Amino acid sequence: MLIPMMRALAQQDPEVIPFNESSARAAFHQFLSIPNFGRIWLLYCGADPIGYIILTIGFSFEFRGHDAFIDELYILPAHRRRGYGRQAMEYVAQKALEMGVNAIHLEVDPGNDAALELYRRSGYRDHKRYLMTKWLRN
Repeated sequence: MLIPMMRALAQQDPEVIPFNESSARAAFHQFLSIPNFGRIWLLYCGADPIGYIILTIGFSFEFRGHDAFIDELYILPAHRRRGYGRQAMEYVAQKALEMGVNAIHLEVDPGNDAALELYRRSGYRDHKRYLMTKWLRN
């Protein structure tokens, strides 16, 4: 159920990181093998799955201990702009607090104004920094 939604999320902007199902499955199994990596929550409307959100846990001296990333948030297009994203963000923030997390980070693609609006309304602020990446393995 999760892999098709992960593919749909990646295909929203396929130029960033192309979706590779075998790599996604391997990462998913690795993530589940160590609970301290974080949590995945499936989002439902009644009995119907409508999305997911992934929180990954890290450590930062700058943020005074445990910090986290909302690594992925995806809601099926037919269920967007109905408050599910806001509810998911609030829920994950509460769970992160319970897990001892001091700060949550996220990234948003330029031009994704709906997501940017959701994140700002959820209390996230731009620090005017660049997120930079160096791949060590593909």
